[in-house]
Amino acid sequence: MTLLKPRALAAGDRIAVVSPSWGGPGIFPQRYEAGKRQLEAEFGVTVIDMAHARADAAWLSANPQARAEDLMAAFADESIAGIFSSIGGDDCIRLLPYLDLEVLRQNPKVFLGFSDTTSLHLACYAAGITSFYGPSIMAGFAENGGMHRYTADGVRRVLFSSEPAGPVPLNTEGWTAERLEWGDPALQQQRRRLQPADAPLVLQGHGIAEGHLLGGCAEVLEMVKGTAWWPPLEAWRGAILFIETSEEAPPVEFLRYWLRNYAAQGILGVLNGIILARPDPKGDAHYRERQEQALLTALGEAGRADLPVLSGLDFGHTQPMLTLPYGARVRIDCAAGRLTILEAGVA
Repeated sequence: MTLLKPRALAAGDRIAVVSPSWGGPGIFPQRYEAGKRQLEAEFGVTVIDMAHARADAAWLSANPQARAEDLMAAFADESIAGIFSSIGGDDCIRLLPYLDLEVLRQNPKVFLGFSDTTSLHLACYAAGITSFYGPSIMAGFAENGGMHRYTADGVRRVLFSSEPAGPVPLNTEGWTAERLEWGDPALQQQRRRLQPADAPLVLQGHGIAEGHLLGGCAEVLEMVKGTAWWPPLEAWRGAILFIETSEEAPPVEFLRYWLRNYAAQGILGVLNGIILARPDPKGDAHYRERQEQALLTALGEAGRADLPVLSGLDFGHTQPMLTLPYGARVRIDCAAGRLTILEAGVA
């Protein structure tokens, strides 16, 4: 499937913020403003709020149509170059009846977010446009004490350049899932404690695997299955599935159950590879190891012990994080344990 690519972002562009899921900006306005401020300072863009971006969280929850209208308006507005999600949540799928995919297709532009925004990435894919799995305003751009270099560099390489991003750099900063209270303004300037970041790990497979990126947050993918946004089997043929779990750290057995469904659909049988994110372990020192084993068990059951799998990349619910161009071609090099982005997501 050939996707339409939005133009690359540049300093001076207008970036619109939407709240397609949880109304976090209305609850933690200081955190939200920090994210906007740090985004503008880092990239020289102007950030604007769509009509309901800062609306009361309870009101937003009750009005998915208003959230969808913000998204549609942002795509249709020719003065807006990019659209960033304020934060994730758990009900973006409720926008499905209110989205016009033709509006998206006729107005391709950079759309960025992760977690619950997975639903909208699949909507963009169904509309035939490239979108971007990466930081949100409140989780990423608003990082305590300023953005991580690794996050900022990833955004710059993928969204602000029409050249392929190339080999994904190793994370030498470290990673964090430490929880600091967003409601305490004094903590906004306090850096979170970093854990050492080990290199990505090849769980199985040999040689080189190439394919286009499809995936997102595992729990959200479950919500989209069976809907008009779920890609048909042919869309998965030759793909690299990227998958991560949320800060709720779902039981690892759930990942095995979900992947059994992928096997039943025929998806595991047609993939070229899988990349698994470094998970938020929620205090469980063995969570990542057990999650990796659950994935390998599901692949073994499906007869895919040959499938290249690279684990521990930084596109999940930890910081810093990568930005991945949805639908773009990537390469897994099992010998080197590296991921390379072969295709630019922007024009």
